[in-house]
Amino acid sequence: MARCLVTGATGYIGGRLAPELLAAGHQVRCMVRATRKLRDLPWAERVELAEADALDQEATRRALDGIEVAYYLIHTMGARRDFAAADRQAAGVFAAAARAAGVRRIVYLGGLASGEALSPHMRSRAEVADTLLASGVPAVVLRAAVIIGSGSASFEMLRYLTERLPVMTTPRWVRTRTQPIAVRDVLRYLVAWASVPDRVDRAFDIGGPDVLTYADMMRGYAAVAGLPPRLIIPVPLLSPWLSAHWVGLITPVPAGIARPLVESLRNETVCREHDIARYVPDPPEGLTGFPRAVELALKKIKEADVATRWTSASTPGAPSDPLPTDPHWTGGSLYVDRRTQIVDADPATLWRMIEGIGGENGWYSLPVAWHLRGAIDRVLGGVGLRRGRRDPARLRVGDALDFWRVEEVERGHLLRLRAEMRLPGLAWLELSVSREHGRTVYHQRAIFHPRGLLGHLYWWTISPFHELIFGRMSRNLAAAASAAEPRPGEPAARV
Repeated sequence: MARCLVTGATGYIGGRLAPELLAAGHQVRCMVRATRKLRDLPWAERVELAEADALDQEATRRALDGIEVAYYLIHTMGARRDFAAADRQAAGVFAAAARAAGVRRIVYLGGLASGEALSPHMRSRAEVADTLLASGVPAVVLRAAVIIGSGSASFEMLRYLTERLPVMTTPRWVRTRTQPIAVRDVLRYLVAWASVPDRVDRAFDIGGPDVLTYADMMRGYAAVAGLPPRLIIPVPLLSPWLSAHWVGLITPVPAGIARPLVESLRNETVCREHDIARYVPDPPEGLTGFPRAVELALKKIKEADVATRWTSASTPGAPSDPLPTDPHWTGGSLYVDRRTQIVDADPATLWRMIEGIGGENGWYSLPVAWHLRGAIDRVLGGVGLRRGRRDPARLRVGDALDFWRVEEVERGHLLRLRAEMRLPGLAWLELSVSREHGRTVYHQRAIFHPRGLLGHLYWWTISPFHELIFGRMSRNLAAAASAAEPRPGEPAARV
């Protein structure tokens, strides 16, 4: 049994690795910037929590105290212009802190690519790997290509492109060979390195048994999903920038995340060795093939059993500062649209309506306006409305909800959402329940902190439409709660 630190526990891989390590009998500490983001996860009470920014050497050093195996799963998707420098700096801080703390092993999940003309994203992954390998702490770097699993950004891009385009003209990168790997095999490798006793300080290529082009993967997905054969017509010219926006318009993956994925597909990503089998033998049934990986992912999606999604991690470039609870705003101007409705229902029923908002359930006002705003956001490279919900009924802190992020949930009382659409400022939407003079009351606040003159102009330009959007929303949500039947045994809301 090893004492393990997992960074990036709010992300796609980290959020799956922590419970896998626990299941294998290891002790787990999760290092996150805000521990409240893990509060509602089913395994959170079984791990230690350490709050630290990867750029803060002292806080990172404390998080690594007493740790034997440290998993470094921190990286950006390239939305910031200085993302490579930030990744380099964070890796350097972590390496120094791990060395000072006497960590036995660092494990890093990097990218698999070959050739000299690497994309900025893949070049940054390689730089992080080199930094960790030169740290003085034995480091294991696992280099993976496309990861196939329910909820991964790569899989969602593949899935929606294939499902929505029976005939497609595609750029040259669909003919590049890659070696996809199932997320279950990635996790198996990661967990195994908590127990390998040997001193190992090197990188390993990891991949599944199939070498395919992206076009092969689209055809393979269609076959597993029971779709008619897809007609794929490659075109010679389509830049990564145009490809990313094309992917952003067709799939839920926004252009800011699609671009590094697309750019990484320019290079062949095929394993050059399988040396890892000397330390972590292949399972008796062999590594998971591409068709089986797709089948397992689709089964998880159908059963609504997706543990983490690419949306679990914060969207690059989105604001991360929570709304201050101090009612006296100290950061400048703050615009607020307040709505209150008396509801002819018990607080628990009203809360059920609030917690079920968004996704397939909609926003209770002018769907065409919400979809138009989402479409505009997609054109601007934002996330739009296509992320939907992780769960149709329950929300937890950190969940993506269309173009919002769940920032706070006080079960039965308060839901606070932070906007992640493209805006000249910061925006939140608060929905809450109270009990006043024996009546159930619904409270709604739309809050906007403008950035510069453009932010002020934006607020005053959209203000005339607030009654149509926020006014209708408050009335319709209250009416839906009033018309809903109470559920037997439904827990009382805290008001």
